[in-house]
Amino acid sequence: MLFTKQSFDAFALETLEERMEKIRSEIQPVFQTIGEVAIPLFEESCHEPFYLHIAQHRRRTVYPPAETWAGIGPNKRGYKMDAHFQIGINQTYVFVWLSVIDQPKNQATIAESWLAQKELFDQLPADFTLSPDHTKYDHFPIAMWPTYLERLQKVKKSELQIGKIFPKEMIEDVEVADILAVYQTLLPLYHARLSALKEEQ
Repeated sequence: MLFTKQSFDAFALETLEERMEKIRSEIQPVFQTIGEVAIPLFEESCHEPFYLHIAQHRRRTVYPPAETWAGIGPNKRGYKMDAHFQIGINQTYVFVWLSVIDQPKNQATIAESWLAQKELFDQLPADFTLSPDHTKYDHFPIAMWPTYLERLQKVKKSELQIGKIFPKEMIEDVEVADILAVYQTLLPLYHARLSALKEEQ
């Protein structure tokens, strides 16, 4: 089970109850499917357990979510406290990210580790993109990474998400292998962050 054009219909439903019902029935099972195939990839590469955290939007009482997502990382309690992998969907596209959001304690260390290995960014495919704010739909060409990476290092409240988006119009051509290929391409960046953290310990 993967995303279809009908998956995006969830974000046209007006009430919280209607939207969450469709998210739970049609979108979250896709996150589960992707998590089940992506986690072995991460565990084999990183030699530690990884966990899937599917957003439940439990704090919402009135306004329906404009997007929904799942985070994948090595912390069983959550994912935002460190760099992590994401899969998500909003009304216009599916996103596959390596994310540093919500001010993790090691944000500066992650940024410094990436600045020390700039060649990893130069090697990313031209069709990759980045987002400096996980609350907005804006995304920018991967070639702009120096600006946003330096900002991640210097500005505490900054964010950076790196990966690929799949527009609604193309989504029915996307297979699990395409999503795994994005994660595989992002793993060297994740490893660079792991090496830096080990040096700090």
